[in-house]
Amino acid sequence: MKIIEQAIKKGQKSLSEYDSKRVLKSYGFPVVREKLVDSRAAAVKAAKGIGLPVVLKACSATIAHKTEKKLIEVDLRTLKEVERAYEGIVKRVGKAPLDGILVQQMIKGSRELVIGMIRDAQFGPCVMFGLGGIFTEVLKDVSFRIAPLEKRDALEMAQEIKGSPILGVFRGMPAVDMELLSAMLINAGKLGLENDAVKEVDANPLIISGNKPVVVDALVVLEGGTKP
Repeated sequence: MKIIEQAIKKGQKSLSEYDSKRVLKSYGFPVVREKLVDSRAAAVKAAKGIGLPVVLKACSATIAHKTEKKLIEVDLRTLKEVERAYEGIVKRVGKAPLDGILVQQMIKGSRELVIGMIRDAQFGPCVMFGLGGIFTEVLKDVSFRIAPLEKRDALEMAQEIKGSPILGVFRGMPAVDMELLSAMLINAGKLGLENDAVKEVDANPLIISGNKPVVVDALVVLEGGTKP
């Protein structure tokens, strides 16, 4: 895959968030609307095109822990806020390598999931599914399958987690589109099987917007690299 090949040639250990989501999108993952920009004026134009409110993020293959470093600004409701957020993020990035600033649609939803792929030394690509968001590592409510997956495997994975009730009709929210979710799990396995240079994939969170899971953040780690 060209994005991955170019990153390897540059000596990158992982893809940027933007490129990670481009890879996932090519495998059928619904991805949040976003645009990578390199100026304040372009950020304003992108925000107009996407529609307020928006999120702004620093984008780089070398910057980890963006939230802790205050390199993410969320729920920006006016163009003035977009301008201030752009300037603030660029200032806080300092001299760190920067691909640009991501202007991203603000996706709202109270249910968050995670889909991942981990390349095991013995079993090869393994697909992971579970509850997502900031509590993923704390709750550890996940299930695994060795790739390749069939639809039956994907549906079983979804039902194995303790939080599976949130996939159905839940507190007035519609049931999650399980056809789409199972296809995403199957394709996470395909991504690992078809790209030996990919060590790990982390699509987290997937926010349920209406009834559809949408990737709002992602990381692809390359062989030889480590997760930030």
